Amino acid sequence: MKVYPLSEGMFTIDGTKEFVPFDPDKDVLQERPRGSLLVEIQPFVVVLDNDVLLLDTGLGFYNSEELQIHQNLKKLGIEPEQVTKVLLSHLHKDHAGGIQNNGVLNFPNAQYFVLKRELDFALEKGAPSYDVNEFSILVDHPQLTLLESDTGNINENIRYEMNGGHCPYHISFWITFGSETVFFGGDVAPQLQQMRYKYMAKYDFDGRKSIEWREKWWTEGREEGWQFLFYHDIKTPIFKQD
Repeated sequence: MKVYPLSEGMFTIDGTKEFVPFDPDKDVLQERPRGSLLVEIQPFVVVLDNDVLLLDTGLGFYNSEELQIHQNLKKLGIEPEQVTKVLLSHLHKDHAGGIQNNGVLNFPNAQYFVLKRELDFALEKGAPSYDVNEFSILVDHPQLTLLESDTGNINENIRYEMNGGHCPYHISFWITFGSETVFFGGDVAPQLQQMRYKYMAKYDFDGRKSIEWREKWWTEGREEGWQFLFYHDIKTPIFKQD
């Protein structure tokens, strides 16, 4: 099993929920609207013998007229057409923005997996956190697999569990191959520092529940030797406890 981060870079976000590219060598955070948060956006690709798995799809950010996530994959020798499964933790715009472009799936041969309750909620809730135009292409699409149960197995290598916390129907994934286990906690476990310290994020649906999940996973991951993947942590994208 090989795991690679696919960073789209740094962005600021304020109350408008719009993500604006941020270059730390040129831009000044204090010059952005008051209350702007600085975040990193980083999907992952996991390569198995029989699968190429994409964990969330990023913002759909373009760089030089090509999707950044496509560029990142190609640098690894992976064509977008080789992705076999897209696993979606939730459908917020910074995780679902790379699903499609102009009505065409960005990973044309992949099966897309999303919790049914999350899709239903996202379609109803809409803006500003959800951009329905980004994922409505999946509704009734033959390449969509709706996960009906709150916990389950996609195949012998992939299991998922609904945990809420960040949004009501957020899910996390475990990918196991041989003796290795990779854990992707999405936005309930977005950064290494949030695993080490109690941190209640104001942007969470239920911040206390997120803390409880992180404490549980941190303990289990240490005991079972998981590799943690952190979507919003470019400095430490992959981490395994000693």
